[in-house]
Order: sequence, then structure tokens, then C-alpha cells
Amino acid sequence: MFNRPFDNQSQIRIRLETEAKLYIQDQIKNNILELVWSYILDFENSKNPHSERRRAIAKWRNLAIIDVIETPNVLANAKKLLSFGIKTKDALHVASAIEGKADDKLLSGIKRSNIIRALGPIDYIKVLEK
Repeated sequence: MFNRPFDNQSQIRIRLETEAKLYIQDQIKNNILELVWSYILDFENSKNPHSERRRAIAKWRNLAIIDVIETPNVLANAKKLLSFGIKTKDALHVASAIEGKADDKLLSGIKRSNIIRALGPIDYIKVLEK
């Protein structure tokens, strides 16, 4: 997810995304939304050069209800996504979300027709409210 609380808050879009991200995080903390974690999140976080941010992100792992590991199915789904021009890490994130069944809520835009609809925090809040 975005690191919006660490970003420059002078732009309205960034402030709105920060508020949406914080709202989603509160929903996770209050057990209203479920968090799916994955090995690719661990990998990317381990490469974060900012130790404060790395520690803050790592704490979220404890709130996850599912921890997706690399499996042949995850890799196969990621490979399919690569064929649509999606970057490797992004494909692994989406494939992990599919494996963790996050698509029931978060990735409702992913269809069997291989069309993906990515949502930013603000748009996701709109979907939650419907």
C-alpha cells in the first residue's frame, strides 16, 4: 500500500489517500476488514532503506489472518499477469492476493477474463461504502 503518511501532505490527493489508507488500517485493526500478508511483502519491506518505515510496515504482519507463501500456483498466476505487461513484483502481489482469497473483497475487480481493476485507497473506500 501507499506510504502516504510519510509523503508530502501539501497536495490534496495525497491527503485524501492518506485519510483513506488510515481508514482502511483502522478497519483492519477493528477486525472489520481482514489483512492478507505475503512473502513478497516481506521481501519488499526487507529492502526498504528506511528502518522506521520498515519497522512500521512489519508490525502489520501480526494483524494478518492469512500469510501467503510462494507456491507453484502463485507463480503461475504471476506469470499470467506478466503477459499483460504487469511488472514482476506487482504480479507477485496480485497473485499472492488471489492465493490468499483477498479477491473476495479487495480484488473484486479481478475477473476470470484476466481483466484487473486496481483501486487506490479512495476508490476502495467508495467500494466499501456500496
